[in-house]
Amino acid sequence: MMERSEIRWYKFGSPDKKRPVLILTRTSAIKFLGEITVAPITLTVRDIPTEIVLNENDGMKTTCAVNFDHIQTVSKVKIGSYITKLSEKKIHQVKPALLFAFGFD
Repeated sequence: MMERSEIRWYKFGSPDKKRPVLILTRTSAIKFLGEITVAPITLTVRDIPTEIVLNENDGMKTTCAVNFDHIQTVSKVKIGSYITKLSEKKIHQVKPALLFAFGFD
């Protein structure tokens, strides 16, 4: 079962590639939905308010960033294997990044 705040693999369509994504949909809704909302994770770290930087301490292989400027709703059946889950400290960074990305800062 998937949960909000997990990081899992997802294969985006061309021209993109397989990349980690952060699950944003609330856990209680995931089992009822065919699609879930995710934020892609990229190796490009721009150090801007719409990103959360992750590294080896967060369970990632290298430094990367969750990019809230490119949130997408994707097919749940295409979500791949589990990578890690955000710590409570990182989870608390999601809300301000989301609010900034949508202009509600």
